[in-house]
Amino acid sequence: MSTSTSTSTWTIVHTATHLADVILGSIADILGHLGIDATRLFSTWAQDESAISAWIAEQSLDTVVLECHRPSGAVDPILEFPVTYTSTGVADKTFTADRASLARYLAKLGTVPRGTTYRLFVTFRTARTPQPGWSPGSRAGTDGMRSSSFGTLAGAPHGSASLRYLTSK
Repeated sequence: MSTSTSTSTWTIVHTATHLADVILGSIADILGHLGIDATRLFSTWAQDESAISAWIAEQSLDTVVLECHRPSGAVDPILEFPVTYTSTGVADKTFTADRASLARYLAKLGTVPRGTTYRLFVTFRTARTPQPGWSPGSRAGTDGMRSSSFGTLAGAPHGSASLRYLTSK
């Protein structure tokens, strides 16, 4: 008689890497769609992915924020990528990313004027480990902005990321 055993291990590190990649990839897609120069995003990609992944792995990250700064000084739109955590990875043993829905959602985004730039921020739910290239900053206010939700952008065992779009229009 023979016996066969199989084991699968899902770790928060796998989830963190997946979610960081999907969030940054979505930001790149959004910047490209809006016509905002993403050269800086790509030049710091490895550093940013490492930092976001580390914060997700330690479960300190609350939200990654993309602010679009117009030449007039207005900050519009603002896109938020909240991260949620689950205590176990049993509920969802797959890694998902809804890139097709994101592409359809991008078609609904407004336009921004030429010369619009961007800033990335992160907010935390608990104390976090400092990461290279990231320092404290102040987010733009969101009072009076309309918010709409994309829903879940990506999921994995132990967590998921969603997308909220805020605009003054």
